[in-house]
Amino acid sequence: MILPHETTAAPGGLLDLDMVRKYSMAGPRYTSYPPATRFTEDFDMERIEAAIAADNQPGSGPLSLYFHLPFCESLCWYCGCNTVITRRRDSAHEYLGDLERELVLTAGRIRRGRAVTQVHFGGGTPTFFPPEELARLGLLIYEHFDLEPDCEFGVEIDPRGLTEEHVEALRVIGVNRASLGVQDTDPKVQVAIHRWQPAPLNRQAVAWLRKAGFHSVSVDLIYGLPRQTAASFGRTIDEVLSLGPDRLSVFSYAHVPWLKPAQRIFEVRGELPPPEEKLAMAAVAHEKLTRAGYIDIGLDHFARPDDELAVAQRSGTLQRNFQGYSTAAGSSLYGFGVSSISSTADSYRQNFKSLEDWRAALGAGRLPVERALILSDEDRRRRVLIMGLMCDRRLDFAALSSALGVDVSKEYAKEIAGLADLQADGLLVCTAAGVEVLPRGVPLLRVIAMRFDATFVPGPGRHAQTV
Repeated sequence: MILPHETTAAPGGLLDLDMVRKYSMAGPRYTSYPPATRFTEDFDMERIEAAIAADNQPGSGPLSLYFHLPFCESLCWYCGCNTVITRRRDSAHEYLGDLERELVLTAGRIRRGRAVTQVHFGGGTPTFFPPEELARLGLLIYEHFDLEPDCEFGVEIDPRGLTEEHVEALRVIGVNRASLGVQDTDPKVQVAIHRWQPAPLNRQAVAWLRKAGFHSVSVDLIYGLPRQTAASFGRTIDEVLSLGPDRLSVFSYAHVPWLKPAQRIFEVRGELPPPEEKLAMAAVAHEKLTRAGYIDIGLDHFARPDDELAVAQRSGTLQRNFQGYSTAAGSSLYGFGVSSISSTADSYRQNFKSLEDWRAALGAGRLPVERALILSDEDRRRRVLIMGLMCDRRLDFAALSSALGVDVSKEYAKEIAGLADLQADGLLVCTAAGVEVLPRGVPLLRVIAMRFDATFVPGPGRHAQTV
């Protein structure tokens, strides 16, 4: 076990728990800037339509498509996703009818011929949908969009309900990447979070995916859950490594009971691990994964050295969007389904979170937008700075000044000066030429990025803890 006061050294860098203790706080995940908490219901739909039109002029870049498939058979008590709990399989058929309406509405606004380089099915549980419904969704996508031959086509999978027929249907429509929701392999933890998932289900899912020729298999884990300890989570890491995943996402549990009331169960039972134990779990995961040869991509993501994410990080082309780290450089994101988010160069918009409201808008022939944001010039500049830190771990002032049309070192002198404490603690180096995040600072990328966030308001009830 890695003790809470230790610093763990590994090929991927350093995890200094003293620095994590000092600087960890509640803050955005920076899947966008401004963060989604700044989206507003007070928006002008004409400006959103204009942003979509501007995004579809000749010469516009590639597309990334996201489909939110929200249904789950049961509620995992830790879950922070937008889900619909039901065992009624007809829900999938009805939902796809509505998705087809949204596809038609949106595709009519998109310049035909734009290359689609990334597609992702998220949830909920995409594999709640029967194989024939997944095949139907695939046909709808190909009918309205032009997918590149090497399109990165991913799906989130719950091994508990997966069949080989699901895998075959996904393969036929071009899905080549899968992310398995595992969270934890300890039976005591699984009972505590209301997610019973025996290890043979995980092994069977991976075997089917490998047999079908999926290019990449990823595993999602969460630390900080009820009844977890550093020792038990270390065993989970060992068991998952035996599956041979290409990537891992090792997320810090986001305790947001003001948004997800089911999480209050954990407070009533008093089974959440204390902060020191949670930090020890992060240390164990980092040490085991980097020693196993995985590259610390940043913000809880790990990948094999030859994986596209690791390659993108080395080449400086890593991107960040609402699905996390991505290789889909320069693409516009179009989201479909309840609660999904879309983004263009100067706008964000989010669909209704309520299934009823989303359907009502589609029934009226309108894009089902509930919240949106038009970015100012200042927003766009700060987004470049924040994403530079989150993805490249550095800021080159001269290059950024040329790209943004302002003298970055002067325009953001206050923010740059505000990095002094981080530099003194060895998290980054700041010179006249730029900023470089050091390995010790990588676990605190969100904290570093916050120093350039003009929208950030500290306080409880807005964001989860950064670590």
